[in-house]
Amino acid sequence: MGTRLVTEPVRVKQIRRPVHGVLLLDKPLGLSSNDALQKVKWLLRAEKAGHTGTLDPLATGVLPLCFGAATKFSQLHLDADKRYEAVAQLGLTTTTGDAEGEVRQRRPVAVGDADVARVCALFRGPIQQVPPMYSALKKDGRALYDYARAGIEVERAARDVTIHALGAVLDAPAELLRLEVTCSKGTYIRTLAEDIGEALGCGAHLVALRRVATGDFGLIQSISLERLSALTEDQRLACLLPVEALLAGHTAIELGADDAGRFLSGVRRRGYWAPCAQVAVYGSGSRALLGTGHVVGGELIPGRLLSPIEITQTLATR
Repeated sequence: MGTRLVTEPVRVKQIRRPVHGVLLLDKPLGLSSNDALQKVKWLLRAEKAGHTGTLDPLATGVLPLCFGAATKFSQLHLDADKRYEAVAQLGLTTTTGDAEGEVRQRRPVAVGDADVARVCALFRGPIQQVPPMYSALKKDGRALYDYARAGIEVERAARDVTIHALGAVLDAPAELLRLEVTCSKGTYIRTLAEDIGEALGCGAHLVALRRVATGDFGLIQSISLERLSALTEDQRLACLLPVEALLAGHTAIELGADDAGRFLSGVRRRGYWAPCAQVAVYGSGSRALLGTGHVVGGELIPGRLLSPIEITQTLATR
């Protein structure tokens, strides 16, 4: 009998390329934000990428992914307000505050619409939250979830957050509370659901979470991973928003060639500009994004700057 040779499939190394822009992904259930980022990065063959605002694996919705030059401005959307739709299961608390955890306590639910309205009013506006143990926040260089998995409870300081809007609809037969939340950065919706449950006297944990907006970006502009995968390479690139989409709240300033060159070298420029905390700077004529800055006393002070090669590459994709 002859010898049978088994050959392993040849793995071809992917050739990366410079990609600049923002892709709004409707993150699917079950993937971490980083897993979703790596899949899209592979689909685009992008050299450099990052995301803004982590979503848990059990959460879905708007996840802005930044590529190339856009990564320089990703912090702007980490700081943006967020809008969520969530579902909390009343009468049951878990170790993680969501459906992944083990049941900690069961309590009877005797809650009506008037109770929900009264309690929700307590959570609108500036509030303080104690971050959950199952979170990526660091303590002595270790993520809190590492301590939690080892059964160690770590003291956490309360943090100031703002709930700009909070609506709730009670599904009494199912003992569910459907929430709509608009909040500041750093707000944990799991913790909000737990705290509302405690204020209602029955406890609660989060069973569903969907981010419907972050800053000016919403679901209507987003694309699913499944749909993105089905597109051709050129169609995928066409889904990218330009880098300046991250700078919607900035005042635009144009500079001539000489001033633009000095600005890109980090040199302050003088002009008749009004004081402004957030400025997006463009090259005159080409409308090429050069970077960001701010204006104080008629001086344009550089902030985050694109490199000459990044400017050339972004212009080439228009």
